[in-house]
Amino acid sequence: MAATMEPVDPLAVAAQLFRDQPPGFPFEGYDLEELILPDGDDMGIRSDEGGSEEEEVEAVSGFGSVIVVDNLPKVPDEKHDKLLSVLKKIYGQIGNIRDGGVVMPKDAAGVTQGYAFIEFSHPMEAQAARAQTNGYQLDKAHRFVVTLFDDFERYGRVPDEYAPPEAKSVVQQENLHSWLTDKLGRDQFVVRFGDDAVVCWNDGRRGRADEVYKRTFWTESFVQWSPLGNMLATMHRQGIAVWGGTPGGEFVRLNRFQHGGAQLIDFSPGERYVMSYSSVEPTNPRESMGIVLNVFDTRSGKLLRRFEGPMEEYAVGSAAGPQGSLRWPFFKWAGGLDDQYFARLGRGKLCVHQSSDMYMIGKKSIELVGIQDFEWSPAEPLLAVYTAESGQTPARVTLMKLPEKAELRQKNMYSVSDVKIYWHPQGDYLAVKVDRFTKTKKSTTTGFELFSIRERDIPMEVLELPSKIERTLAFAWEPKGHRFAVVHGDTSRPNVSFYSMKDAKGKLGVHLVGTLTNKSVNGLHWSPAGRNIVLSGLKALNGQLEFFNVDEFETMATAEHFMATDVEWDPTGRYVATSVNATHQMENGFNIWTFNGRLLYHTPRDRFYQFCWRPRMPSLLPADKEAEIQKNLKSYSKRYDEEDEALLMQADADVLQERARMAEEWRAWSEARAAYVEAQAAFRREVFGAAAEEPEFTVKTVSVEQVLDVREEPYSGN
Repeated sequence: MAATMEPVDPLAVAAQLFRDQPPGFPFEGYDLEELILPDGDDMGIRSDEGGSEEEEVEAVSGFGSVIVVDNLPKVPDEKHDKLLSVLKKIYGQIGNIRDGGVVMPKDAAGVTQGYAFIEFSHPMEAQAARAQTNGYQLDKAHRFVVTLFDDFERYGRVPDEYAPPEAKSVVQQENLHSWLTDKLGRDQFVVRFGDDAVVCWNDGRRGRADEVYKRTFWTESFVQWSPLGNMLATMHRQGIAVWGGTPGGEFVRLNRFQHGGAQLIDFSPGERYVMSYSSVEPTNPRESMGIVLNVFDTRSGKLLRRFEGPMEEYAVGSAAGPQGSLRWPFFKWAGGLDDQYFARLGRGKLCVHQSSDMYMIGKKSIELVGIQDFEWSPAEPLLAVYTAESGQTPARVTLMKLPEKAELRQKNMYSVSDVKIYWHPQGDYLAVKVDRFTKTKKSTTTGFELFSIRERDIPMEVLELPSKIERTLAFAWEPKGHRFAVVHGDTSRPNVSFYSMKDAKGKLGVHLVGTLTNKSVNGLHWSPAGRNIVLSGLKALNGQLEFFNVDEFETMATAEHFMATDVEWDPTGRYVATSVNATHQMENGFNIWTFNGRLLYHTPRDRFYQFCWRPRMPSLLPADKEAEIQKNLKSYSKRYDEEDEALLMQADADVLQERARMAEEWRAWSEARAAYVEAQAAFRREVFGAAAEEPEFTVKTVSVEQVLDVREEPYSGN
């Protein structure tokens, strides 16, 4: 509550809330101790006797659905109704206001006192109203300060005398980047199986996984790396914990975030924030499920913003009927590592928040009638927004720059059935897959609208597949390149076509590179370095794999990981992991392959749930330096191969030395044990004499018959 708020007069509030009651009700003139009921009439009030036979009544606060809106204009009686209608218009869009649920107390002169009480039908609506309108700018002189009525008790416990908080001692944090200094340049991954979660090195040279850290019951549902690989998040009933690796290989807890029943989490690209989600089951069948979203500062663990409301407030689209459907993440973070903005799709609006204060830009949403989907560019605060066709208004894809909300490019479309947005990983291009109805409205055709974001005026190209009636099964951009792949055709034996946004001379335009026909493919997995791609036939296609070089347009290898469910490249593009998770009861585990399809090792694991490569930090080298290294890769690789061989030999020597040390410890222990046994024998001989030399066991020879072979031969009849 703002410091400028005047004290609440309970008598004045009661006069507004209980207009039909005598003056002073319910605070004056009513002594419940002296209340006498008529003889033989309990007036519906149960007796205190015989409590064991009475029903248990759950006490519920009557003010959970009430908010207090402060810093309103103080208006005379003739303007009261106008201000009342303004408040109803603002808050009626958020929730259902009860009849007579807006009360603005007045002073003796009939002037409103600058605050109002608003009662909703459900506490979730009150919480959503506070979250969405606290700080709402009504005019230049009035900005709302919204508080839940139940919070006044908490504010009342604040002591009058200020006591400075105790200074906390500074705890030196671990070096979260120590794993990047591995001499062999290896990558890490985490696997979760059974009750265990294990972090391992991928030692591709030796064809094995070296365990780094293992913990049982580390998480209750799943684990998740942060986008830059600095932290590992684990899920628990009380909330979320984040862990960092130490130079010694241990993982220590860096922070924890309180969120009971958290089900999903989402880090911001720069790891400054983490958002958690949980659902709240309704208390009665007429209510809908509630949504709770918390935004935390990852360094301090402080809760920065809490979003709450009924499911309808966060449901989007019309695929699931008039109520829409839930899509995770509800909020999407803007591209780049500065974590400036995050946005949520609403009904006919786009709510873009700035992370500096966690409130919407300009304190209001962006009104976009018919908005169905949006995606941030991975590189900058640039939005691609899709609005559906409505009446005479065509469907539209708009490129919008934030925070200016400037529209950089638009594309109108007609007879649209569905739209899917694909950003290039570096934000250089944007592909919009458009499904259009035919004239008969009985079928659809597919095409692509391709935007070159870095070019002047953002030119656009149109791509239509060879057969307009073919289904598009998958689409994927080449990272660090200008090519893309499309899987299209029959679901059982589709085709894979590769296109380029530039020709051999670098001229802009969509060009077909080549097409592979009749492939068992339903997934596309580009190497993070580009050039190579894995064409996968997962799940129903039984784990078919094809390792393909797009530069040479040739297949390097074909393989199979039976019943594979997932394919994931390591951050460097040197290795590929395929896995079979516990959705299948057999063949659980993972395989590690080289980029060209050579199997390095197979690791079976019962009840296998997750395989996740640890992300790496972005390269600090400028683009021209990376291009130079790529050009002179052979000379660099020769030098590093020699260094790697020396490191491997040193590592092998270290292993042999460690084994020799362990063997020496075993010999020393064996000799000590033999001396101890001999001393015990000498003691027994001294105490018991020759009888101590008699053996304490007898040797018995047993004959055993064993059947080596049984054969059936036909009866000759002789």
